[in-house]
Amino acid sequence: MSSASPITTLFLDIGGVLLTNGWDHHERTLAAEKFNLDYDEMNERHHLTFDTYEEGKLSLDEYLDRVVFYQARTFSKEEFKAFMFAQSRPFPEMIELVGKLKNQYCLQVAAVSNEGRELTVYRVQQFRLGTFIDFFISSCFVHYRKPDADLYHIALDIAQVNPEQVVYIDDRAMFVEVAQGLGIKGILHTGYPATRKALEGLGLLLAS
Repeated sequence: MSSASPITTLFLDIGGVLLTNGWDHHERTLAAEKFNLDYDEMNERHHLTFDTYEEGKLSLDEYLDRVVFYQARTFSKEEFKAFMFAQSRPFPEMIELVGKLKNQYCLQVAAVSNEGRELTVYRVQQFRLGTFIDFFISSCFVHYRKPDADLYHIALDIAQVNPEQVVYIDDRAMFVEVAQGLGIKGILHTGYPATRKALEGLGLLLAS
């Protein structure tokens, strides 16, 4: 780690890094099976409108009206939302790693993520992400989505750091590449061991 520009800040994706994805193709496939939906039709409608939901321009109810409840169903919207929320699971090793590094190196930690408001709020509260994440730059709050570079600029402005002081961890290669193009150090997350090793290579070693 360079003494001229020490790492002071971690930017983290949530889905795929700290938690399972909130509403990715795997979760939608399970929903189609459970509720006996036509997956292809639901998925097409999802792709037509999900960006708008993640940008905070639709509520979850409005999104579901377009994607699932555009016709009468034998189940309620509340049942479907409960299923959506229940798909979120934590990755305890990653959560522990980030928390320990934050305390050991006095790091700022920011979530930089694409998620809709209701899913974001549920996941933050359910998994107590606010106990180790200082602020949440979520697409639903700032109305920009990755890979739009403005999302990263907003995170840098709020953190008040230079790009070279930041490490960004994401499980999507393109999003890491965009961050790197801004001068941020990027780690493509493929699992806990590789990410911990990559952080060690940047000087962020856990005390034994």
